Amino acid sequence: MLAYLLATIAGFSLGLLGGGGSILTVPILVYALGIESKLAIAMSLAIVGLTSLIGVFGHHRNGNVKYRIVAAFAPAAMIGSFLGAKSTVYMTSEFQMTLFAIVMLAASIMMFRKSSAAKVVVEANGGGSTAASNSNKPQNEQAPKKLNYLLISTQALAVGLLSGVIGVGGGFLIVPALVLLARISIKDAIGSSLLIIALNSGTGFVSYLSLVEIPWLFLFKFTAFSGVGILIGTRLVPHVKQEHLKKAFSVFLVLMGLFILGKNLF
Repeated sequence: MLAYLLATIAGFSLGLLGGGGSILTVPILVYALGIESKLAIAMSLAIVGLTSLIGVFGHHRNGNVKYRIVAAFAPAAMIGSFLGAKSTVYMTSEFQMTLFAIVMLAASIMMFRKSSAAKVVVEANGGGSTAASNSNKPQNEQAPKKLNYLLISTQALAVGLLSGVIGVGGGFLIVPALVLLARISIKDAIGSSLLIIALNSGTGFVSYLSLVEIPWLFLFKFTAFSGVGILIGTRLVPHVKQEHLKKAFSVFLVLMGLFILGKNLF
């Protein structure tokens, strides 16, 4: 029951923040349930991918999924995820988990440094509230015309590689990338990131099937509880201030990154 409670919390963070579900899922599987790291990473991709797909429906209803931006980001991310997963046969579990922690800390630092720029972008797009965001729909719909597709594809490929190697959906990198590069509100970035995560994670999971043996029944149960969590988190998004989302996201990454790094180095 503890595992399923933690699964619900992981899904909740994914729905509320557009990321963080895999950051919780991998440590839960490895440290709370004693599952071997490579298997935990593979299972995390399936859990987060399916949970993200559930969350997409709620965000689609709220108009927070920008499909043209997803189409620009997802293909390169999926290719990277496939290549990253296949490359793990040459890596130790300790290396993967240490890289997991380093990436989380680097992402949190990036978000702190870019917070001012992101805030300007959010305000320019009317992201301060749901009503303001809806009133500025014409502005946001024009954003894809100004996308730097080469830059976005390059970043998407890097996110995909990391997803395949360390079992994360990449939301903690995708969300700030969409806000800063695509110039959309953080709520639209969260909704769009969930669809990208689902595609990205699904590709990585399929790549792991020939490398590990999956306990399918447990996987489906864990995913079901995580799905409940993401439905709750998605419903709360319109009622939470974007500044609070960003601060909570950054602090969360720092704490979890330090915890995992400490577990693997000491």
